[in-house]
Amino acid sequence: MTLHRAVIVGASHAGAQLAASLRQEGWDGEIVLVGNESALPHHRPPLSKAYLAGKCTVDELAIRNAEFYTKQRIKLMDATVEVLDRSAGHLSLTTGDALPYDKLALCTGARPRRLSIPGADLPGVCYLRTAADVAMIRERTSPGRRAVIVGGGYIGLEAAASLRALGLEVTVLEATERVLERVTAPAVSAFFDRIHREEGVDIQTDALVDAMSGDGRVREVILASGESIPADLVIVGIGVEPNTDLAAAAGLAIDNGVVIDDQARTTDPDIVAAGDCASHHMARYGRRIRLESVPGAGEQAKVAAATICGKSKKVAALPWFWSDQYDVKLQIAGLNTGYDEVVLSGDPTRDRDFTCFYLRAGELIAADCINRPRDFVFSKRVITQQVPIERAELMLAGPA
Repeated sequence: MTLHRAVIVGASHAGAQLAASLRQEGWDGEIVLVGNESALPHHRPPLSKAYLAGKCTVDELAIRNAEFYTKQRIKLMDATVEVLDRSAGHLSLTTGDALPYDKLALCTGARPRRLSIPGADLPGVCYLRTAADVAMIRERTSPGRRAVIVGGGYIGLEAAASLRALGLEVTVLEATERVLERVTAPAVSAFFDRIHREEGVDIQTDALVDAMSGDGRVREVILASGESIPADLVIVGIGVEPNTDLAAAAGLAIDNGVVIDDQARTTDPDIVAAGDCASHHMARYGRRIRLESVPGAGEQAKVAAATICGKSKKVAALPWFWSDQYDVKLQIAGLNTGYDEVVLSGDPTRDRDFTCFYLRAGELIAADCINRPRDFVFSKRVITQQVPIERAELMLAGPA
């Protein structure tokens, strides 16, 4: 049977890559990319960095220009999907239209986890996920204003750096004992705590937010300790939740994301998934993982496109990530889950370049490389190939 239409839900990194990869893999039928943002599919990491700092426009963040989609016969549709009817093979849109598909890709991404405390819905309390979110934040930024960021993860710290560059007074509230506690070793947390304090950011740890108050807009953040922190702007960055409602309602398997196999297939043979919404068992780590990673989304999308076209590729690349804050570029190779030892190359208490290598039973499993691109390339190779490595060799690593 000749398949005619592939529909991709979600104009994300994964969605845009999947559409392009379908043509590269030989799909000659119709491709429809459905997204609920008016802008072209665009890079999201710069939203909390260059875009928030006013250094670029959303058009400059486009993954590909409009001409590309026209030439590749990829139809962009600005709409929201309300229902996935697998038995009928069609999607119901908010426009009232039904969109039939032969093959379907879910690239629905994730949404910010929201605070459920008094005052959390006041004007001036913002989340940071889309270009529209950042536009709302930028309307409230001017030198001297006071910004409070709830959450000391990567999004929160990147936003802090961008707002300091705009001249705002910034306070970061982290509920745990240290920033980046979930994802890094104490030495890396201490480094980022230090550089942000050096840049004038007030970081408070073990800070539980109890409420927000204001007179028609947010004016203060109230902690469980009773302390009140003045705020003209609040940015909440406490993680994300995968957008799985559509898939779950359609009866697809869900486990902290839409369950996919090594070929990006869901539990429906005509439906694949990729990106932040997808949950994949990674043999390397012995568990199911949902990667919030642009490179991971891109790889899954390429595999999904091959699967739709009847080819066999597998999701296998080493996960990697990055973060930009001030003059610091952090590049992360691998996942440090289950590490039992760290080896430091450089002095994170003094320098602005060093690497934290994570080992498990003597094997290198991950590395946080701060302003050390050479260490990042080295670590990716060693981890991927499982090359035996001596601790002394790691300690001798250094800047490019």
